[in-house]
Amino acid sequence: MVAETGVNRLLAQANLAWLKHPIDDPRIAGMRENIQRVNASADTAPGFVWRYQEGEDATGVRVLDDPSILYNCTVWTDLDSLKAYVYRPDHGQMLRQRREWFRPPPHPPNAMWWVEPDTRPTVEESLARLDMLWRHGPTRESFTFSSVQ
Repeated sequence: MVAETGVNRLLAQANLAWLKHPIDDPRIAGMRENIQRVNASADTAPGFVWRYQEGEDATGVRVLDDPSILYNCTVWTDLDSLKAYVYRPDHGQMLRQRREWFRPPPHPPNAMWWVEPDTRPTVEESLARLDMLWRHGPTRESFTFSSVQ
């Protein structure tokens, strides 16, 4: 449905995850203890450009007035690089275990959009892109893996 025709554009993605328990709860330890390893894997993945951080990661960012929501935002050179990272073994293992740590999302948890090479999305912009997706479905301004051509 959505295809990028621009030249020299990067792919931004933002995602949210709704924790089952507080971030410091022992039942979340397996996820919490692997965040740095998974982020380091992203940082060195082919096509990775940037990720939002406050300190070592973004687990302290609070969005939508809900302390159970974890926020993440990254920028990639292209869709294939992002997909390759998402499904590679270290991140893929976290995906397979997500039901242990996270509630099913009430909305699509991931939004993507094309950005200029020097753009680094803010938390506010990410939330606006997610809101666009939730209100209007996939568009050129906010789309998902399944809506990209």
